Amino acid sequence: MDKFTRKTSFEQWFSPISSTKLDELVESYQLNTYTKKLYIDSFLKLFVFAQLNETESLRAVSDTLFSDDLQKTTDLESISFSQLGRRLNQVPTDVFQQVFLDLVTQIHKKTNFEQRRKTTTPLKIIDSSTLPLNLNNHKWAEFRKTKSGIKLHLRLVFLEKGCSYPDQAVLTNAKEHDRGQLEVLVDDKECMYVFYRGYLDYKRFDLMTYYGYFFVSRLRKNAVIRVLEPFERPKDSTVLSDEMILIGTTQNRAENAFRLIKVLDSKGKELHLITNRFDLSADEIAELYKSRWAIELFFKWLKQHLNIKKFYGQSEQAVHNQVYIAMIVYCLHVLAQLNTNSSKTYLKISRLLKAAPWKSAHIWIRKIEGKAIP
Repeated sequence: MDKFTRKTSFEQWFSPISSTKLDELVESYQLNTYTKKLYIDSFLKLFVFAQLNETESLRAVSDTLFSDDLQKTTDLESISFSQLGRRLNQVPTDVFQQVFLDLVTQIHKKTNFEQRRKTTTPLKIIDSSTLPLNLNNHKWAEFRKTKSGIKLHLRLVFLEKGCSYPDQAVLTNAKEHDRGQLEVLVDDKECMYVFYRGYLDYKRFDLMTYYGYFFVSRLRKNAVIRVLEPFERPKDSTVLSDEMILIGTTQNRAENAFRLIKVLDSKGKELHLITNRFDLSADEIAELYKSRWAIELFFKWLKQHLNIKKFYGQSEQAVHNQVYIAMIVYCLHVLAQLNTNSSKTYLKISRLLKAAPWKSAHIWIRKIEGKAIP
C-alpha cells in the first residue's frame, strides 16, 4: 500500500472495491436510473460502514450521516431510513454477489491460489450456518411453526497461516437440506473438500469419485459398512483404525470402495471419517478434517462482529443483500491484511479502522503493519 496516500483509512480500506466493477454493474443493471441521490457507490459505502460498526437499524444508519467525514466520503448530506430501506429492497442480490466475487478474485491473486492449484491440493471447507430471523417480520423464511431463518451454505479456502476466506456462498431457506448444495459448492478437481456429515450422500460420493473430486467427511456411526481390507498403521499413529470399506444397504449403497478412518477428537469422542483418497496417511486425513474449525470460526466471526444477528430489511432480497455486504466487509479485512503483510488478526484490523476511520490512511497502514508512527 502507498503510505503517502491522501485517502482516509476508511477510503483506503474500501479501495479494493473497484469503481470500474461498480460502473459495469450500474450499466448492466441500470442501478442509478431514476435515482436522485442514493447512487450505488454512496449506498455501498454507507452500508459497508454500517456493517463495520455493527449499526443496529436503518434509523441508526441514517443518523450516522450526522458525521461530516461520512458525508464527504459518501457524497450524501442526509438520507431517510425509508429511502435506505427501499434501496436495500430494490438492488438485486447478484450485484453484491458480484462485488464479493471480485474481492475473492483479488484475494486469490494475493495468495497465489492458481499457482497453488498447480503444485498442491488446496483445501476447501464446506459447511452451513442457520441465521435466525423474526417470524413476524420474515414469514417467507418460516421453517418451523415458531421459527424463521435462512441458511448460509459456504465454501471456505483454508490457508495454514490463518488467512482463510470464503470464495463461494449459497443462501437458502433454513429448511433446505445441506446435501443439496454439494453440486454447487464442489466444482474444482484440483482441490480437496472437507465437509460435515450433514452433506452425507452416497450417490453424490460416487459421482464425486467418478469425476475425480477428492473429499473427506464424517460417517454416521450407525452406517452399514462392510470391511474389504484393513490397512496397517504406524506405531506412533493416533488413528484407531484404517480400512477400505463398502457403505450402505442393498437399497441405498455406494458403488465405490471408500476409506474409513476412526480417530478420537480433542474431547475423546470417536469420529468416523470417510474419504476417497488413499494416497495420504490416515493421520494426514485426520489432520485435514480438523481444519473444519476454520469455517466454524468464520461463522462465529460473522455473527459476533458483523451484526448479522439483526437485519435491516424484511424482504428476502434485503436479508440476502445484507449477508453479502457482511461478507464483503470480511473480504476487505482479508485484503487489508494481505496488502500490508500484517500479522494482526482481522478483529484487530477492524478495531483499528473503527477507532480512526477518518485519519490519514498511512497512519492506519503503519499501525496494522506494526510499525511505529513518526
